[in-house]
Amino acid sequence: MRKTTKIKVEDRFISIIKRDEKDYICLTDMLQAKDGSFFISDWLRNRNTLEFLSDWEKINNPGFNYGEFAIIRNQSGLKKLNDSTYITKKEKHKNN
Repeated sequence: MRKTTKIKVEDRFISIIKRDEKDYICLTDMLQAKDGSFFISDWLRNRNTLEFLSDWEKINNPGFNYGEFAIIRNQSGLKKLNDSTYITKKEKHKNN
């Protein structure tokens, strides 16, 4: 069972998900507190990062949208992915 809570750190809220008695901190929340859109888009341009995320999602997310993620992975490194909005906003809801 997953349980999500939030903690406040330096006036920012960070999500913590508890799953199987383990806590997972939301890296996206942490990065957004420090101009994270730039760091997230830069990180997501890396093909190795996308492969890791794909493997993690396959293991941990029963509702993972393989088709949408394949589109993202196939476009990794292309100029289109340089826009953080493309991944963090448009595609985020499709892969949850």
